[in-house]
Amino acid sequence: MIASLLRRLAGDAVAAAPLAPADARLALAALLVRVARADGRYAPAEIAGIDAVLARRHGLADAAVGRLRAEAEAVEAAAPDTVRFTRVLKEAVPHEERAGLIEALWEVALADGRRDAEEDAKLRLVASLLGITDRDSGLARQRVEARLGR
Repeated sequence: MIASLLRRLAGDAVAAAPLAPADARLALAALLVRVARADGRYAPAEIAGIDAVLARRHGLADAAVGRLRAEAEAVEAAAPDTVRFTRVLKEAVPHEERAGLIEALWEVALADGRRDAEEDAKLRLVASLLGITDRDSGLARQRVEARLGR
């Protein structure tokens, strides 16, 4: 699965090939890892946030979440840019559901209790690449902050 996603991310896959649900799941997981690592720290709270998002969004048990995150960490480290992940997600997720992706990303970015300029910049880039406006991303952040009690 990792090799397949890396080929797709590199543009080597046939354009008309259908996107497997697992590819989108792995792309989101890798994007969550990328956002968590954006500030140079990969805090335990962020890892727990990634695990919580993956379990909730995909109905995965702890062991499956751990395997998916481990794959995502490898894919994220190997991928040269963020566009590759958002391209996969744009193919798989309808526009009206992408605000949920941004909320998940904000949940991870805010999991360590602080907002960092690097994470803000990464979220701004990702939102734009997913076709989400700054305003809608800001509203998604506010919803997450309200859920987290901040």
